[in-house]
Amino acid sequence: MDTDQLIRSLAADNAHRAPRVGAVLTMALLVAAPLSILIFATFLGVRHDVMSAMGNPFFDMKFAVTLSLAIPAIIVSLHLSRPEALLRGWGWLLLLPVGLLAVAIGSEAMMAPAMPMTMRLMGKNSRVCLVAIPAMSLPLLAGALFGLRHGAPSRPALAGALAGLVSAGLAATLYASHCTDDSPLFVATWYTLATALVTAIGAAVGARVLRY
Repeated sequence: MDTDQLIRSLAADNAHRAPRVGAVLTMALLVAAPLSILIFATFLGVRHDVMSAMGNPFFDMKFAVTLSLAIPAIIVSLHLSRPEALLRGWGWLLLLPVGLLAVAIGSEAMMAPAMPMTMRLMGKNSRVCLVAIPAMSLPLLAGALFGLRHGAPSRPALAGALAGLVSAGLAATLYASHCTDDSPLFVATWYTLATALVTAIGAAVGARVLRY
């Protein structure tokens, strides 16, 4: 096989790899999701006032933030599942939830506060948040890592961290329907800490299991 033919073969192989990884990742997350939902239903459940909460824009904002983390993280993780891929030009997608939170915090600051800032920041569910999001993330993290193993990421720790962001974003979306703390300050603090924990676990595990 001459050099040109080898390059064409490798390029053809790479062209088909990303969709295959995407399909496996999707299936793995779908298989893992019922276990996370079971944890949610057993120990948490949807908040009792969810119907009236839907009229609160800050309640809806929580879902916008969590999904704006999970979906871009899936896109970036699939991009980085190829050995030649770089984060350059893609990392800005991960800043979407930061921008949404900044807008929400600014909007809340311009309103007459219903409670002091310290109470909005600490909320009533900070400890539950720090436990529930990582707990529900673990099955999804396992699924995400399994899916990404079908690729060939050149930076396995980074790919594992992105798997953590995917799983934390999806788990936080579930948790948001239980959490009665709707302040953007609470979300920016405690959801972020829980997500950082899952991301660190994903990076540590990914460094080992995604190495090729």
